[in-house]
Amino acid sequence: MYSASIDIVKKLLDGSLPGIPRFGWPLVDVRDIADLHVRALHAPEAAGNRYIGAGPFYWMADIAQILRDRVPLLARKTPTRELPNWLVRLSSVFDPVVRGRLFELDKLRPVSSAKAIAELGWAPRSNDDAILATAKSLEEGGVIG
Repeated sequence: MYSASIDIVKKLLDGSLPGIPRFGWPLVDVRDIADLHVRALHAPEAAGNRYIGAGPFYWMADIAQILRDRVPLLARKTPTRELPNWLVRLSSVFDPVVRGRLFELDKLRPVSSAKAIAELGWAPRSNDDAILATAKSLEEGGVIG
């Protein structure tokens, strides 16, 4: 069992998705979240504050494109076409995972980590690097290949 974000990359790479639904998220590497936690723990001025740790918003199609462009041999089975929203809604009748995420379909959810960057000096890696690290980890673990 994998986290949802790892499972998305896995499904894009292993060909288990017939197309790309219009889902998207602000991305961040888990290593950068750990770094943000440590910075907040060590910064007295962080007490009582909340910090958002997230990178730019990417649609699932953006993630698929990064994989196709940067690791084409691994991304041979990555779909290229987007699924229409009506088809995703129809599939939710049969797929409880899709049904549980329908509220996110076609929703842009931008957030800002400006406070964490300015106050704690946090510097997350790029979304592309996080996506590629996930793909490499899945390959090295024999999950995809």
